[in-house]
Amino acid sequence: MRFIIIAITVLISTAFVADNPSVRIKKLIAKDIDYLINFYKKTHQNPEISLKEKETAKGLAEELRKIGFEITENFGGYGIVGILKNGDGPMILYRTDMDALPMYEKSGLDYASEKTIEYYGEQVGTMHSCGHDMHMTTWLGTARAMVELQDEWKGTLMMIGQPAEEIGAGAELMLNAGLYEKFGVPDFGIGLHSSPTIAAGQVGFGKGYTMANTEMIDIKVFGIGAHGASPHMSIDPVITASMIVMELQTIVSRNLKPTESAVVTVGAIKGGIKHNIIPDEVTLKLTVRSYSEEVRQMIHKRIKEISKGVAIAAGLSEDKMPEVIIPDSFTPANYNDPDLVDKMITSAGTAIGKENVIYAEPQMVGEDFSRYGQTADKVPTVLFWLGTVPEERMKSGNLPGLHSPFYYPEPKKSIESGVSVVSQALLDLFNNKKI
Repeated sequence: MRFIIIAITVLISTAFVADNPSVRIKKLIAKDIDYLINFYKKTHQNPEISLKEKETAKGLAEELRKIGFEITENFGGYGIVGILKNGDGPMILYRTDMDALPMYEKSGLDYASEKTIEYYGEQVGTMHSCGHDMHMTTWLGTARAMVELQDEWKGTLMMIGQPAEEIGAGAELMLNAGLYEKFGVPDFGIGLHSSPTIAAGQVGFGKGYTMANTEMIDIKVFGIGAHGASPHMSIDPVITASMIVMELQTIVSRNLKPTESAVVTVGAIKGGIKHNIIPDEVTLKLTVRSYSEEVRQMIHKRIKEISKGVAIAAGLSEDKMPEVIIPDSFTPANYNDPDLVDKMITSAGTAIGKENVIYAEPQMVGEDFSRYGQTADKVPTVLFWLGTVPEERMKSGNLPGLHSPFYYPEPKKSIESGVSVVSQALLDLFNNKKI
Protein backbone atom coordinates (compact mmCIF):
# COMPACT_ATOMS: atom_id res chain seq x y z
CA MET A 1 0.00 0.00 0.00
CA ARG A 2 2.82 2.40 0.89
CA PHE A 3 4.38 1.92 -2.55
CA ILE A 4 1.03 2.52 -4.25
CA ILE A 5 0.58 5.81 -2.37
CA ILE A 6 4.10 6.91 -3.29
CA ALA A 7 3.50 5.99 -6.92
CA ILE A 8 0.21 7.92 -7.02
CA THR A 9 1.92 10.92 -5.39
CA VAL A 10 4.66 10.86 -8.01
CA LEU A 11 2.11 10.64 -10.82
CA ILE A 12 0.10 13.58 -9.43
CA SER A 13 3.29 15.59 -8.97
CA THR A 14 4.41 14.81 -12.52
CA ALA A 15 1.00 15.74 -13.90
CA PHE A 16 1.09 19.03 -11.97
CA VAL A 17 4.50 19.93 -13.37
CA ALA A 18 3.38 19.06 -16.88
CA ASP A 19 0.34 21.30 -16.50
CA ASN A 20 2.20 24.17 -14.80
CA PRO A 21 1.87 27.23 -17.10
CA SER A 22 5.43 28.42 -16.45
CA VAL A 23 6.75 25.03 -17.51
CA ARG A 24 4.55 25.08 -20.60
CA ILE A 25 5.87 28.55 -21.48
CA LYS A 26 9.47 27.33 -21.25
CA LYS A 27 8.66 24.36 -23.49
CA LEU A 28 6.94 26.58 -26.03
CA ILE A 29 9.92 28.95 -26.11
CA ALA A 30 12.35 26.04 -26.53
CA LYS A 31 10.29 24.80 -29.46
CA ASP A 32 10.11 28.28 -31.00
CA ILE A 33 13.55 29.71 -30.28
CA ASP A 34 15.18 28.92 -33.65
CA TYR A 35 12.22 30.48 -35.47
CA LEU A 36 12.41 33.60 -33.30
CA ILE A 37 16.18 33.99 -33.63
CA ASN A 38 15.86 33.78 -37.41
CA PHE A 39 13.07 36.36 -37.29
CA TYR A 40 15.23 38.61 -35.11
CA LYS A 41 18.24 38.45 -37.44
CA LYS A 42 16.11 39.11 -40.52
CA THR A 43 14.48 42.08 -38.77
CA HIS A 44 17.88 43.39 -37.68
CA GLN A 45 19.13 43.27 -41.25
CA ASN A 46 16.13 45.16 -42.64
CA PRO A 47 15.59 48.27 -40.50
CA GLU A 48 13.20 51.04 -41.50
CA ILE A 49 13.31 54.50 -39.93
CA SER A 50 10.42 56.42 -38.35
CA LEU A 51 7.30 56.79 -40.53
CA LYS A 52 8.86 54.46 -43.14
CA GLU A 53 8.05 51.13 -41.43
CA LYS A 54 5.91 49.81 -44.29
CA GLU A 55 7.56 46.41 -44.81
CA THR A 56 8.29 45.90 -41.11
CA ALA A 57 4.62 46.44 -40.22
CA LYS A 58 3.47 44.25 -43.11
CA GLY A 59 5.69 41.42 -41.88
CA LEU A 60 4.48 41.66 -38.27
CA ALA A 61 0.85 41.79 -39.40
CA GLU A 62 1.30 38.64 -41.46
CA GLU A 63 2.96 36.84 -38.53
CA LEU A 64 -0.03 37.58 -36.28
CA ARG A 65 -2.61 36.89 -38.96
CA LYS A 66 -1.37 33.38 -39.60
CA ILE A 67 -1.70 32.43 -35.91
CA GLY A 68 -5.27 33.66 -35.62
CA PHE A 69 -5.25 37.35 -34.70
CA GLU A 70 -7.70 39.83 -36.23
CA ILE A 71 -5.45 42.43 -37.87
CA THR A 72 -5.93 46.10 -38.65
CA GLU A 73 -3.11 47.66 -40.68
CA ASN A 74 -2.07 51.25 -41.47
CA PHE A 75 -3.61 52.51 -38.24
CA GLY A 76 -1.98 55.81 -37.30
CA GLY A 77 0.72 55.70 -39.98
CA TYR A 78 2.03 52.17 -40.42
CA GLY A 79 0.68 51.08 -37.03
CA ILE A 80 -0.91 47.66 -36.67
CA VAL A 81 -3.41 46.34 -34.14
CA GLY A 82 -3.81 42.62 -33.55
CA ILE A 83 -6.78 41.38 -31.51
CA LEU A 84 -7.12 37.89 -30.05
CA LYS A 85 -10.46 37.34 -28.32
CA ASN A 86 -10.53 34.41 -25.94
CA GLY A 87 -13.74 34.62 -23.93
CA ASP A 88 -14.77 36.94 -21.11
CA GLY A 89 -12.00 38.58 -19.16
CA PRO A 90 -9.74 41.63 -19.07
CA MET A 91 -8.36 43.38 -22.14
CA ILE A 92 -4.58 43.79 -22.03
CA LEU A 93 -2.47 45.91 -24.39
CA TYR A 94 1.05 44.79 -25.24
CA ARG A 95 2.99 47.19 -27.43
CA THR A 96 6.15 46.98 -29.51
CA ASP A 97 7.76 49.79 -31.45
CA MET A 98 9.04 49.13 -34.97
CA ASP A 99 11.29 51.93 -36.18
CA ALA A 100 15.07 52.10 -36.54
CA LEU A 101 17.58 54.96 -36.63
CA PRO A 102 19.41 56.69 -39.52
CA MET A 103 23.01 55.66 -38.77
CA TYR A 104 25.65 53.24 -39.98
CA GLU A 105 26.05 50.00 -38.01
CA LYS A 106 29.55 49.15 -36.73
CA SER A 107 28.74 46.09 -34.63
CA GLY A 108 30.71 43.65 -36.79
CA LEU A 109 27.87 41.10 -36.61
CA ASP A 110 27.55 38.69 -39.50
CA TYR A 111 23.90 39.78 -39.72
CA ALA A 112 24.61 43.53 -39.45
CA SER A 113 22.44 45.96 -41.40
CA GLU A 114 23.90 47.18 -44.68
CA LYS A 115 20.84 49.15 -45.74
CA THR A 116 21.26 52.82 -46.63
CA ILE A 117 18.75 55.57 -47.34
CA GLU A 118 18.73 59.18 -48.41
CA TYR A 119 18.13 61.27 -45.30
CA TYR A 120 17.83 65.07 -45.60
CA GLY A 121 19.91 65.03 -48.75
CA GLU A 122 22.63 62.69 -47.42
CA GLN A 123 23.18 58.97 -47.84
CA VAL A 124 23.19 57.32 -44.42
CA GLY A 125 22.92 53.83 -42.98
CA THR A 126 19.97 52.43 -41.07
CA MET A 127 20.28 50.43 -37.87
CA HIS A 128 18.24 48.97 -35.03
CA SER A 129 20.56 50.54 -32.47
CA CYS A 130 17.80 51.00 -29.88
CA GLY A 131 16.74 47.36 -29.70
CA HIS A 132 13.39 47.67 -31.43
CA ASP A 133 14.21 44.51 -33.40
CA MET A 134 14.42 42.68 -30.07
CA HIS A 135 11.17 44.31 -28.95
CA MET A 136 9.39 43.00 -32.04
CA THR A 137 10.84 39.51 -31.63
CA THR A 138 9.80 39.11 -27.99
CA TRP A 139 6.41 40.57 -28.92
CA LEU A 140 5.97 37.98 -31.66
CA GLY A 141 7.22 35.17 -29.44
CA THR A 142 4.74 36.17 -26.75
CA ALA A 143 1.86 36.28 -29.26
CA ARG A 144 2.74 32.78 -30.45
CA ALA A 145 2.94 31.49 -26.88
CA MET A 146 -0.38 33.06 -25.85
CA VAL A 147 -2.14 31.40 -28.80
CA GLU A 148 -0.81 28.02 -27.66
CA LEU A 149 -1.86 28.77 -24.07
CA GLN A 150 -5.46 29.77 -24.79
CA ASP A 151 -6.77 27.08 -22.44
CA GLU A 152 -4.93 28.85 -19.59
CA TRP A 153 -6.56 32.30 -19.84
CA LYS A 154 -9.69 34.25 -20.73
CA GLY A 155 -9.92 37.78 -22.09
CA THR A 156 -8.76 39.88 -25.05
CA LEU A 157 -5.14 40.40 -26.01
CA MET A 158 -4.45 43.65 -27.91
CA MET A 159 -1.08 43.54 -29.68
CA ILE A 160 0.12 46.97 -30.83
CA GLY A 161 2.82 47.42 -33.48
CA GLN A 162 3.69 51.10 -33.14
CA PRO A 163 5.54 53.30 -35.65
CA ALA A 164 7.68 56.38 -35.04
CA GLU A 165 8.76 55.91 -31.43
CA GLU A 166 12.18 57.39 -32.15
CA ILE A 167 10.63 60.73 -33.01
CA GLY A 168 8.06 60.56 -30.20
CA ALA A 169 5.11 60.55 -32.59
CA GLY A 170 3.80 56.99 -33.00
CA ALA A 171 1.77 56.49 -29.83
CA GLU A 172 0.06 59.84 -30.35
CA LEU A 173 -0.69 58.95 -33.97
CA MET A 174 -2.38 55.69 -32.95
CA LEU A 175 -4.32 57.21 -30.05
CA ASN A 176 -5.46 60.14 -32.20
CA ALA A 177 -6.62 57.65 -34.83
CA GLY A 178 -9.03 56.29 -32.21
CA LEU A 179 -7.19 53.27 -30.80
CA TYR A 180 -9.25 53.02 -27.61
CA GLU A 181 -12.47 54.16 -29.26
CA LYS A 182 -12.30 51.50 -31.97
CA PHE A 183 -10.81 48.55 -30.11
CA GLY A 184 -11.75 49.26 -26.48
CA VAL A 185 -9.97 50.64 -23.44
CA PRO A 186 -7.53 48.08 -22.03
CA ASP A 187 -7.47 47.20 -18.35
CA PHE A 188 -3.67 47.15 -18.41
CA GLY A 189 -0.92 48.18 -20.80
CA ILE A 190 2.58 46.69 -20.83
CA GLY A 191 5.75 47.07 -22.85
CA LEU A 192 9.48 46.52 -22.59
CA HIS A 193 12.65 48.23 -23.69
CA SER A 194 16.07 46.74 -24.32
CA SER A 195 18.64 47.70 -21.70
CA PRO A 196 22.30 48.26 -22.66
CA THR A 197 23.45 47.80 -19.06
CA ILE A 198 21.44 44.81 -17.75
CA ALA A 199 22.68 41.30 -18.50
CA ALA A 200 20.73 39.12 -20.91
CA GLY A 201 18.55 36.79 -18.86
CA GLN A 202 17.55 39.51 -16.38
CA VAL A 203 14.85 42.18 -16.29
CA GLY A 204 14.66 45.51 -14.45
CA PHE A 205 11.64 47.27 -12.93
CA GLY A 206 11.09 50.73 -11.46
CA LYS A 207 8.02 52.29 -9.90
CA GLY A 208 6.54 55.71 -10.57
CA TYR A 209 8.42 57.94 -13.00
CA THR A 210 11.06 55.86 -14.79
CA MET A 211 11.64 57.96 -17.94
CA ALA A 212 11.47 61.70 -18.47
CA ASN A 213 9.44 64.35 -20.23
CA THR A 214 11.40 64.87 -23.45
CA GLU A 215 11.38 68.25 -25.19
CA MET A 216 13.31 69.86 -28.01
CA ILE A 217 13.52 73.67 -27.63
CA ASP A 218 15.10 76.22 -29.98
CA ILE A 219 16.37 79.67 -29.02
CA LYS A 220 16.91 82.16 -31.82
CA VAL A 221 19.49 84.71 -30.65
CA PHE A 222 19.65 87.95 -32.63
CA GLY A 223 22.37 90.56 -32.90
CA ILE A 224 23.96 93.17 -35.15
CA GLY A 225 26.41 91.78 -37.65
CA ALA A 226 29.72 93.32 -38.66
CA HIS A 227 33.20 92.58 -39.98
CA GLY A 228 35.08 90.17 -37.78
CA ALA A 229 37.89 92.70 -37.47
CA SER A 230 35.44 95.38 -36.25
CA PRO A 231 33.61 93.70 -33.35
CA HIS A 232 32.96 97.07 -31.71
CA MET A 233 30.49 97.79 -34.51
CA SER A 234 28.44 94.70 -33.71
CA ILE A 235 26.36 93.17 -30.97
CA ASP A 236 27.75 89.70 -31.46
CA PRO A 237 25.03 86.99 -31.23
CA VAL A 238 27.74 84.31 -30.92
CA ILE A 239 28.87 85.90 -27.65
CA THR A 240 25.28 86.44 -26.50
CA ALA A 241 24.41 82.82 -27.30
CA SER A 242 27.51 81.59 -25.47
CA MET A 243 26.54 83.54 -22.38
CA ILE A 244 23.02 82.11 -22.56
CA VAL A 245 24.47 78.58 -22.77
CA MET A 246 26.45 79.11 -19.58
CA GLU A 247 23.54 80.73 -17.72
CA LEU A 248 21.21 77.88 -18.69
CA GLN A 249 23.40 75.57 -16.62
CA THR A 250 22.28 77.39 -13.46
CA ILE A 251 18.66 76.28 -13.91
CA VAL A 252 19.25 72.77 -12.61
CA SER A 253 22.06 73.68 -10.20
CA ARG A 254 20.43 76.77 -8.64
CA ASN A 255 16.70 76.91 -9.44
CA LEU A 256 15.75 73.26 -8.94
CA LYS A 257 15.39 71.63 -5.55
CA PRO A 258 18.26 69.17 -4.97
CA THR A 259 15.70 66.37 -4.53
CA GLU A 260 14.26 66.97 -8.01
CA SER A 261 15.81 65.90 -11.32
CA ALA A 262 16.12 67.60 -14.68
CA VAL A 263 18.51 68.05 -17.60
CA VAL A 264 19.06 71.11 -19.81
CA THR A 265 21.53 70.30 -22.59
CA VAL A 266 22.49 72.51 -25.52
CA GLY A 267 23.14 70.01 -28.27
CA ALA A 268 23.88 72.39 -31.13
CA ILE A 269 24.89 75.99 -31.83
CA LYS A 270 24.24 77.09 -35.40
CA GLY A 271 25.15 80.47 -36.85
CA GLY A 272 27.53 82.26 -39.17
CA ILE A 273 28.97 81.28 -42.52
CA LYS A 274 32.52 82.66 -42.66
CA HIS A 275 35.52 83.18 -40.40
CA ASN A 276 35.58 86.98 -40.60
CA ILE A 277 31.86 87.79 -40.52
CA ILE A 278 30.01 88.38 -37.28
CA PRO A 279 26.50 87.08 -38.03
CA ASP A 280 23.25 88.67 -37.01
CA GLU A 281 21.58 85.47 -35.82
CA VAL A 282 22.52 82.27 -33.96
CA THR A 283 20.26 79.32 -33.06
CA LEU A 284 20.66 77.17 -29.96
CA LYS A 285 19.10 73.71 -29.97
CA LEU A 286 18.24 72.29 -26.55
CA THR A 287 17.00 69.00 -25.18
CA VAL A 288 15.16 69.40 -21.88
CA ARG A 289 14.30 66.49 -19.59
CA SER A 290 12.13 66.50 -16.46
CA TYR A 291 9.68 64.32 -14.58
CA SER A 292 6.99 66.58 -13.13
CA GLU A 293 4.87 69.20 -14.90
CA GLU A 294 5.79 71.76 -12.23
CA VAL A 295 9.50 71.38 -12.98
CA ARG A 296 8.89 71.39 -16.73
CA GLN A 297 7.06 74.71 -16.55
CA MET A 298 9.70 76.22 -14.24
CA ILE A 299 12.43 75.32 -16.75
CA HIS A 300 10.47 76.96 -19.56
CA LYS A 301 10.09 80.14 -17.49
CA ARG A 302 13.79 80.31 -16.62
CA ILE A 303 14.91 79.68 -20.23
CA LYS A 304 12.84 82.66 -21.35
CA GLU A 305 14.03 84.87 -18.47
CA ILE A 306 17.70 84.02 -18.93
CA SER A 307 17.58 84.49 -22.70
CA LYS A 308 15.95 87.90 -22.41
CA GLY A 309 18.14 88.99 -19.50
CA VAL A 310 21.39 88.20 -21.31
CA ALA A 311 20.13 89.95 -24.45
CA ILE A 312 19.26 93.10 -22.47
CA ALA A 313 22.70 93.05 -20.84
CA ALA A 314 24.25 92.81 -24.32
CA GLY A 315 22.49 96.05 -25.29
CA LEU A 316 19.94 94.64 -27.71
CA SER A 317 16.72 96.53 -28.38
CA GLU A 318 13.28 95.12 -27.62
CA ASP A 319 12.72 94.07 -31.23
CA LYS A 320 15.87 91.91 -31.09
CA MET A 321 15.03 89.91 -27.97
CA PRO A 322 15.68 86.14 -28.33
CA GLU A 323 12.84 83.97 -29.61
CA VAL A 324 12.31 80.86 -27.46
CA ILE A 325 10.46 78.23 -29.48
CA ILE A 326 8.78 75.57 -27.31
CA PRO A 327 6.65 73.12 -29.36
CA ASP A 328 3.24 72.20 -27.93
CA SER A 329 3.94 68.52 -28.52
CA PHE A 330 6.46 66.63 -26.41
CA THR A 331 7.03 63.11 -25.14
CA PRO A 332 5.56 62.88 -21.64
CA ALA A 333 7.36 61.15 -18.77
CA ASN A 334 6.73 57.44 -18.41
CA TYR A 335 4.92 56.49 -15.20
CA ASN A 336 4.90 52.88 -14.06
CA ASP A 337 1.81 52.05 -12.01
CA PRO A 338 3.18 50.76 -8.67
CA ASP A 339 0.52 48.07 -8.18
CA LEU A 340 1.00 46.75 -11.69
CA VAL A 341 4.78 46.76 -11.17
CA ASP A 342 4.32 44.58 -8.06
CA LYS A 343 2.22 42.12 -10.05
CA MET A 344 4.74 41.97 -12.87
CA ILE A 345 7.70 41.55 -10.53
CA THR A 346 5.97 38.51 -9.01
CA SER A 347 5.26 37.09 -12.47
CA ALA A 348 8.83 37.75 -13.59
CA GLY A 349 10.16 35.93 -10.53
CA THR A 350 8.02 32.93 -11.44
CA ALA A 351 9.21 33.05 -15.02
CA ILE A 352 12.98 33.52 -14.68
CA GLY A 353 13.74 33.38 -10.94
CA LYS A 354 13.61 36.16 -8.36
CA GLU A 355 17.39 36.55 -8.52
CA ASN A 356 17.07 37.71 -12.14
CA VAL A 357 14.54 40.46 -11.38
CA ILE A 358 16.37 43.64 -10.38
CA TYR A 359 15.63 47.26 -9.51
CA ALA A 360 16.14 49.72 -12.38
CA GLU A 361 16.74 53.33 -11.43
CA PRO A 362 14.92 56.17 -13.24
CA GLN A 363 16.57 57.54 -16.37
CA MET A 364 16.34 60.78 -18.32
CA VAL A 365 15.70 59.05 -21.66
CA GLY A 366 12.22 59.38 -23.17
CA GLU A 367 9.66 56.88 -24.48
CA ASP A 368 6.25 57.62 -25.96
CA PHE A 369 4.81 54.37 -24.55
CA SER A 370 3.90 56.71 -21.68
CA ARG A 371 0.97 58.07 -23.70
CA TYR A 372 -1.03 54.83 -23.48
CA GLY A 373 -1.47 55.43 -19.76
CA GLN A 374 -2.04 59.19 -19.91
CA THR A 375 -5.36 59.44 -21.69
CA ALA A 376 -8.50 60.35 -19.74
CA ASP A 377 -9.00 56.59 -19.24
CA LYS A 378 -5.92 56.40 -16.94
CA VAL A 379 -4.96 52.88 -18.00
CA PRO A 380 -2.39 51.38 -15.56
CA THR A 381 0.79 50.79 -17.57
CA VAL A 382 4.31 49.43 -17.04
CA LEU A 383 7.35 49.68 -19.27
CA PHE A 384 10.18 47.51 -17.97
CA TRP A 385 13.80 46.95 -18.98
CA LEU A 386 14.80 43.77 -20.78
CA GLY A 387 18.40 42.78 -20.15
CA THR A 388 20.25 42.24 -23.44
CA VAL A 389 23.97 42.50 -22.71
CA PRO A 390 26.07 39.46 -23.70
CA GLU A 391 28.03 37.82 -20.89
CA GLU A 392 31.44 38.69 -22.34
CA ARG A 393 30.49 42.37 -22.54
CA MET A 394 29.27 42.41 -18.95
CA LYS A 395 32.62 40.98 -17.88
CA SER A 396 34.64 43.44 -19.96
CA GLY A 397 32.70 46.48 -18.81
CA ASN A 398 32.58 47.71 -22.41
CA LEU A 399 28.88 48.53 -22.62
CA PRO A 400 27.85 50.59 -25.69
CA GLY A 401 24.72 52.58 -24.99
CA LEU A 402 21.49 52.66 -26.94
CA HIS A 403 21.84 54.59 -30.21
CA SER A 404 25.48 53.51 -30.41
CA PRO A 405 26.63 51.96 -33.73
CA PHE A 406 28.27 49.22 -31.63
CA TYR A 407 25.18 48.21 -29.59
CA TYR A 408 23.55 44.82 -30.08
CA PRO A 409 21.54 42.42 -27.88
CA GLU A 410 22.44 38.81 -27.13
CA PRO A 411 19.64 37.14 -29.11
CA LYS A 412 18.88 33.80 -27.44
CA LYS A 413 18.87 34.77 -23.75
CA SER A 414 17.15 38.09 -24.42
CA ILE A 415 14.35 36.45 -26.40
CA GLU A 416 13.90 33.65 -23.87
CA SER A 417 13.65 35.96 -20.87
CA GLY A 418 11.49 38.53 -22.66
CA VAL A 419 8.93 36.04 -23.93
CA SER A 420 8.90 34.15 -20.65
CA VAL A 421 8.36 37.24 -18.46
CA VAL A 422 5.67 38.85 -20.63
CA SER A 423 3.79 35.59 -21.23
CA GLN A 424 3.74 34.78 -17.52
CA ALA A 425 2.65 38.33 -16.67
CA LEU A 426 -0.17 38.18 -19.21
CA LEU A 427 -1.39 34.84 -17.86
CA ASP A 428 -1.37 36.14 -14.28
CA LEU A 429 -3.13 39.39 -15.23
CA PHE A 430 -5.77 37.62 -17.32
CA ASN A 431 -6.42 35.24 -14.43
CA ASN A 432 -6.44 38.09 -11.89
CA LYS A 433 -3.77 36.31 -9.87
CA LYS A 434 -3.22 38.00 -6.52
CA ILE A 435 0.28 38.93 -5.36
